[in-house]
Amino acid sequence: MKTVNLHFQGAAAKDELTIDLIESSLSQICDRKSEFTDFFYSTLFADYPQVQPLFANTPMQDQGKKLFTSLVLVVNNLTQPQVLGDTLQAMGTRHVQYGTLPEYYPMVGSTLLKTLAFMLQDTWSTELAAAWSDAYAAITKIMLSAADPSSARLQDDEAAAGGTSVQ
Repeated sequence: MKTVNLHFQGAAAKDELTIDLIESSLSQICDRKSEFTDFFYSTLFADYPQVQPLFANTPMQDQGKKLFTSLVLVVNNLTQPQVLGDTLQAMGTRHVQYGTLPEYYPMVGSTLLKTLAFMLQDTWSTELAAAWSDAYAAITKIMLSAADPSSARLQDDEAAAGGTSVQ
């Protein structure tokens, strides 16, 4: 089983990420992109209506494609930390320009896990949830460090204190 620690650009996951689990789970939903993104955004907006104004002038079909393309890009580069780090830092910077606040990241993480659990009902497990949760935590840390270095430090402090979780 392939594993990798995301020890780059100053970010590190708490535990090794189980790349095979993440890759195989994503491959199970690649032919259901629209269903994935429709469920993701309807859940995000239902659970966290405060984020919906960020998408007021956004064609949601295009946004869904961007979300899924970004997810595939990240998963395909989990073993290439330099490529992934640069990509995530650029995404973090862009999301600040969109008005994304640091407190929205756990909301997106929770929604991502709900969406994956829904899409992968038959194969969803505690181990798979932990792999995606760890991956999202590492991704978030990198994006936040590019957007605001103090946000990444805040996330470290919360994790050390047993705070915020994306499960």
